[in-house]
Amino acid sequence: MSRPVGELVRRWREQRGYSQLALASRAEISARHLSFLETGRSRPSRDMVLRLGRHLDLALREQNQLLLAAGYAPAYTDSPLDIADMLPVREALRQILTGHEPFPALVVDRNWNVVLSNSGFRLFAEGAAPELLHPPVNALRLALHPEGMQSRIINFPEWRDQLLQRLQRRVELTAEPGLTELYRELLGYSSGTEPAPRPRTDHTDLTLPLRLRYRDAELSLICTIATFGMPLDVTVAELAVEAFLPADGVTGELLKGLHAAAPAGQDPAGAA
Repeated sequence: MSRPVGELVRRWREQRGYSQLALASRAEISARHLSFLETGRSRPSRDMVLRLGRHLDLALREQNQLLLAAGYAPAYTDSPLDIADMLPVREALRQILTGHEPFPALVVDRNWNVVLSNSGFRLFAEGAAPELLHPPVNALRLALHPEGMQSRIINFPEWRDQLLQRLQRRVELTAEPGLTELYRELLGYSSGTEPAPRPRTDHTDLTLPLRLRYRDAELSLICTIATFGMPLDVTVAELAVEAFLPADGVTGELLKGLHAAAPAGQDPAGAA
């Protein structure tokens, strides 16, 4: 049974750390009115639900859930990526991925499942257990699992710490049960005897690189993340392009050589 909209607003307000007065001030309503909405003494209008959702910094999916709880239709579509209407989105993503070659890039959904990737993804899939490469491939599971990339990541403690921080932040923002389960799963992976990451004391790097062994080579990669601007569909809003760039000239030349020598093939992540 779904929760009343007032209860959901209160839960999100408390999770965001707002008092009733603070949220009421942000939404430009009285604290008394907000109290009535949360207790169910007043029924919010559709516009009020959307206003509260925006000021609670809710994603489109969570804003839709608020609307449904209040008895209104969702404001945003939630379209499967493989339908005809999403062709422009798919084509835009493929153009980005192809244009980024010879460097690796992938598109992940809300749960970090890989939905598209370019040929450079082979760098990450190399030597991984087959079950980790069965679609949908989860990028975080592949990176941190002992039978995935873990043994090949030279700076694994630091990289693991950064990935878990990103996931924990997403859990806090969305309260998504599936992400909470994934976070617990990843925390439970054995990471050998490597010490816990310590605060950096030098400033030679401006961003944490992924230092990855690939066959006889050592690669250093910088990760960039891009999302669609001003999305009006839940699926589109939750897609992210994670593109990796060489952090040094040696890595760049190695990747160019690997790309030139690799046979053409299908999406190495096995995504649609």
